[in-house]
Amino acid sequence: MNYPAGTAYIDGAFVPMSEAKISVLDWGFLHSDATYDVVHVWKGRFFRLDSHIERFARSADRLRLTLPVSPGELARILAECVARSGLEDAYVEMVLTRGTSPTFSRDLREARNQLICFAIPFGWILKPEQREAGLSIVLSDIRRIPPDSVDPTVKNYHWLDFVMGLYDAYDRGAQSAVLTDAGGNLAEGPGFNIFTVRQGRIATPDRGVLRGVTRQSAIELAAEFGFPLEERVVAAAEALAADEVFITSTAGGIMPVTRINAAAVGEGRMGPVTRALLEAYWAKHTDSGWSTAVADVLPGRRAG
Repeated sequence: MNYPAGTAYIDGAFVPMSEAKISVLDWGFLHSDATYDVVHVWKGRFFRLDSHIERFARSADRLRLTLPVSPGELARILAECVARSGLEDAYVEMVLTRGTSPTFSRDLREARNQLICFAIPFGWILKPEQREAGLSIVLSDIRRIPPDSVDPTVKNYHWLDFVMGLYDAYDRGAQSAVLTDAGGNLAEGPGFNIFTVRQGRIATPDRGVLRGVTRQSAIELAAEFGFPLEERVVAAAEALAADEVFITSTAGGIMPVTRINAAAVGEGRMGPVTRALLEAYWAKHTDSGWSTAVADVLPGRRAG
């Protein structure tokens, strides 16, 4: 099997991706009993690293998992994975699983939690050369897991609803899907949040969704531009009637959606609000208030 270039941290050691393995008895593997987070590195700089680590720590706490390292130590482990991989643009993941019990007890309290980190080449939902054409998505009939069943603000691997939504999209000739809740309102897609724009006003779902770091970045950028934005219940019909639709994700940033259910969104191309936010988002990657050089996280090293 071919493995991507990159470096992992597991069992307290840095190893090639091909050697990063967990036990088949790990509760994370057997029962999706884990949380994770993903931060990206662009041109040698982490984007909003502290926000991702803070959310990861909150998620671990909500699942009653224990991080074996401090936030500062975790930042250095992630930076070391990137530095050892030699990647300038990277997709950097941190995972905390329930692990296993030394006696293979079924009592969750006896499990030793397992931290895994890795850096691999950056992966896109929508590549830069595809931005003008935008994404084609469907509003899937697959319902999002209710938030009172699985808390979506805790980043998790309960993805079977998303997986079925993706197959729904593929079967209908689209690239991805957005799931709706039981009331027919927009929820989120596999790895991304959704925003609608109508007559210059932006709306994004506020329930049943992950509070994405890129989502928050878009909200903050909209405020800088003075664009009106509401976090609220957003009916699926609003996406179909929108002038613009865009999605947000670590794997691509702010991305235009130009077709929904095979019909054009607005004029069928990236709109002015999406373009302004997209350009501002990538400009922030060199802003020291939003990004941190990988070398500056590592002891004894500084960016040149």
